[in-house]
Amino acid sequence: MTSSSSGPLRIGILGAARIARSFVEAVRPSAKVVVAAVASRDVERATAFARELGIGRVHASYDALFADPDIDAVYVPLPNNLHAEWSIRAAAAGKHVLCEKPLAANAAEARAMFAAAEKNGVYLVEAYPYRAQPQTLKVRELVAAGAIGRVQLIQASFGFPLTDAANIRMDPTLAGGALMDAGSYPVSFVRTIAGTAPSRVSALSRWGSTGVDVTTMATLEYPDGLLAQISCSFTTVRHRHAFIAGDAGSIATTYFNDTGSAFPPLVHVRRGTGWDAAHEVIETEALAGFLAEAESFHDLVRFGWDQWTGATPAESIDIAMTLDAIAASSRDGVPVEVAR
Repeated sequence: MTSSSSGPLRIGILGAARIARSFVEAVRPSAKVVVAAVASRDVERATAFARELGIGRVHASYDALFADPDIDAVYVPLPNNLHAEWSIRAAAAGKHVLCEKPLAANAAEARAMFAAAEKNGVYLVEAYPYRAQPQTLKVRELVAAGAIGRVQLIQASFGFPLTDAANIRMDPTLAGGALMDAGSYPVSFVRTIAGTAPSRVSALSRWGSTGVDVTTMATLEYPDGLLAQISCSFTTVRHRHAFIAGDAGSIATTYFNDTGSAFPPLVHVRRGTGWDAAHEVIETEALAGFLAEAESFHDLVRFGWDQWTGATPAESIDIAMTLDAIAASSRDGVPVEVAR
């Protein structure tokens, strides 16, 4: 492992995708992390990317970046079907890995990725910027403190319009589709609140012309009686919200990656069981999600798991298993048990 124990965490990026640009721009103010290199098979594109964003080093291949002793960790924003291969190779090179969601194309890949990280003594985590938001941390705190009693029902949704058939999200060979893209967010949110994976799922999808799902809805059943519903879509207006109902109150919230004036971080809490239940609106600090996540990643690498606000390996494997089960249920038209 090449990570130094002091100074900013030096991150290298695989590829020059649009999301990589957003990541670089968001973390620029940080004193904890610095994007020190970018690698791409298209050197001209990477050079232009680096010049525009002030990145000091360009590598002509991902392997060349892995061999760079001045890089501590890598950010993997590649298409979904490439996450496992390049995260495993980064881990084998002794680099910590922050991998975009969904972590892998399936649960088997996710397990192999974590096995590689453990074998090589590095951290591997799945990127969900909303998990680092104070808004999400407040929701978790309220649920854990029993503010709404025992949780009975969770609903989480995320959708936006996508009509470009050439977009990588519409390519089934790249592990595309609404479930794998937008759907990983509500599935992860439900896992955050439920604290475990469901035992069974039932799902229904609508399919697009390229062969991917463009809308998926699923019901998740839990051994303790909890029920959850998730929905995701490429055919709706933009929306991203969640509702948690307990036996003594409820929470309504958004869970955006970035919060601010356009997306205020508000948590609506009702304490009580009647229509007259006391209503409180809690506003938390607004943050750029990539920045908050990257700094939490720094704290993880420097100080250990207690400092990480995102999904743990156990959570990420549960998310992957749930996505697998939802996909199977929607494809076969029957309820599916979640593999353990």
